This record gives sequence, C-alpha cells and structure tokens, in this order.
Amino acid sequence: MSQQFRTGIGFDVHAFAENRKLIIGGIEIPFEKGLQGHSDADVLLHAICDALLGAAALGDIGQHFPDSDPQFKNADSKILLQKVYGLVEQKGYVLGNVDAVVAMQKPKLSTYIFNMRVKIAEILKSDIEQISIKATTTEKLGFIGREEGVSAFATVLIIKPASAGKK
Repeated sequence: MSQQFRTGIGFDVHAFAENRKLIIGGIEIPFEKGLQGHSDADVLLHAICDALLGAAALGDIGQHFPDSDPQFKNADSKILLQKVYGLVEQKGYVLGNVDAVVAMQKPKLSTYIFNMRVKIAEILKSDIEQISIKATTTEKLGFIGREEGVSAFATVLIIKPASAGKK
C-alpha cells in the first residue's frame, strides 16, 4: 500500500491580558502583557494542535482539553501539543510538515522564531526544516492592529508510511 497523506488547518485567537506571561510557540517572550486563556494561552501551539487533530479526524482542542476542566487551568501548551501528537502517532501517522502564521502588531517576533521552530520540532519529534513559522502584523487594522490580541493559523501534513499498515 502506498503512503497516505492528510492535511489539517488550525486557527486560534487570544486577547491580551495583564499579569500574564506572553508565551508563543512554547517560548516566553518579554512583553508587558500576556494572553488571556484557561491554559497558558499559547495561540500558536493551539493552532498547531487543532491542525493536527483535524488532519487525523480527531476533533478539536476543546474536545480533548476543555476549558471547563480545572485540570487544564494554566496548562502548559507544550504538554497539550505533545499529547495531541501522541494521538496522531497512535493512528500510525508521522509529521510531514507544519506551516504557521502568527498575526500580532507587537511585539515583533522575528528574533524568537528560530527558537519556536526548535521547540516545536522537539515536541513533534521532527527536524527543524519541517517547521515553518511566519509572523505578520495587520497594518494596524482590526483587533490585532489595535493591539488587543493575537491570532495564529497553522496547516499540517501528516503521513502514514506504507509500512505502518492500516489502523
């Protein structure tokens, strides 16, 4: 049997909040505000989780880690991504690649993107060349341009190698 390929897309958005750390892509970024959320609100890792879950037809992040469940209060999104990837692996898939965009007016992310790629590659048991992250602004338009929050989009390709058989 030939390889099976599946794609998924993920999106997440979080508002800025006082007295929170800003964590994006598993990296803490020095800034006067963090992101509001039940977990650590890592908008990028949440988008990647949803893309992986979608590719494997496993629902969405809210089904697996509901914000109504106190065990996920202030949860580390790196652990959530690791658990999601474990579910993908259980279905016999491996990561092909991740392509993601983070939209925020500030702070600028360019100096943090390499470290984000390294961290995500480590969690997804992949090579850094399989992880692409881009950052953009919205040219001061909308809630992002007004510096009220951040959004992230991610697409993934997962592959079931021929040797994995059907699961």
